[in-house]
Amino acid sequence: MFSVFYFFYLVHFKLFKNTNELPNTWDALPTCDIFLKKAFLSALEQSSPANIYSNYLCVYKAEKLVGIAVIQRVQMYTDDIFRNTSSNNLKFLGKKLFAKIVKGNALIIGNLMHTGQHGIFFLSEEISMEAYFKQLSQAIHQLKKDIKKQYQKKIRIIAFKDFFEEDPIHTNTAFFKKENLYKVQVQPNMLFSIPKQWTSTEDYIAAFNKKYRDRYKRARKKAYLIQTRELDLESIKKQSKILYTLYENVSDNAGVNSFKLAPNHFYKLKEYLNEDFKVFGCFLKEELIGFYTLILNDNTIETYFLGYKQDLQQEHQLYLNMLYQMTIYGIENNFESIVFARTAMEIKSSIGAKPHVMHVYLKHTNNFIGNTFLKLLVKYLNPIRDWQERHPFK
Repeated sequence: MFSVFYFFYLVHFKLFKNTNELPNTWDALPTCDIFLKKAFLSALEQSSPANIYSNYLCVYKAEKLVGIAVIQRVQMYTDDIFRNTSSNNLKFLGKKLFAKIVKGNALIIGNLMHTGQHGIFFLSEEISMEAYFKQLSQAIHQLKKDIKKQYQKKIRIIAFKDFFEEDPIHTNTAFFKKENLYKVQVQPNMLFSIPKQWTSTEDYIAAFNKKYRDRYKRARKKAYLIQTRELDLESIKKQSKILYTLYENVSDNAGVNSFKLAPNHFYKLKEYLNEDFKVFGCFLKEELIGFYTLILNDNTIETYFLGYKQDLQQEHQLYLNMLYQMTIYGIENNFESIVFARTAMEIKSSIGAKPHVMHVYLKHTNNFIGNTFLKLLVKYLNPIRDWQERHPFK
């Protein structure tokens, strides 16, 4: 009897709500993804958007930790998602329809706040993909029950995000079919692969063709009065209000957004990540008029949130100059690639980033609504826009 019991629990899972409950073996797993490390997760836990709550999955083979996952519970309401959008009747009706479909809670396997697959990891030599996803599925169903019982909230949407076309997860078709999850293409992730022979700003500029080299010079000339310097923890604390206001200027202008950062977000990330989190302030006559942030993720730079004064953006080409500075930082500090995420794709391609197709898997838990409405929802929230890719290099 004991042997049967032990075999049944040979592979099992545990769910946690706080990072301080996680086993020491969590960080010992051989993943280089900083977004899955306890330092980042702890910082996020203390500075998460008000509508996002993280849960942590540990998958065990007997007593050995062989897989992990981050599962975010997201409360989605129209007032949080729509920012400064048109109030005409047609769009108002669209918002009402959207509210009926998604109002409530979603479970996101991954990090809703950042582009990329930052939600799952397992030891393929210890556990098969099928066995790992079976535990993940059971954990999701357990979370749905727990949330219903504790908060009286029903999970309406389940989503796995974001996967490149070459990700092996796409071979796991039996799992997605069984769970009624369907695959949908979303906007591409803009990635910059830095050539190994580049070591300086001069190498980057020299690679431009004449048109884009002239454009670089014009942009830098417009920013000659701007001083950019890195902010330490104390400076971030001192400038926290203006940093958040600058962030809101850009975030609220997006029109559609599924979360809003907590005011202490940048401070907490710097506190926990230290030199792996960079905040650069852009100053005009000692006034902070813009900033950008970077997360150093092993040999990759992840561009993070930024902000600027809208009335000074065009005059000094703040955004374009930030993109140049991010790229140069990556080159001069010997990184292999830069993740520019999925917004403003055309301007990002103009500084050298390339589009990489991404997919998500998702479903609505109400079968009556079905895939059709959800596909419309995804296209509305994350439309694949027509845009012209630029080719700045010789």
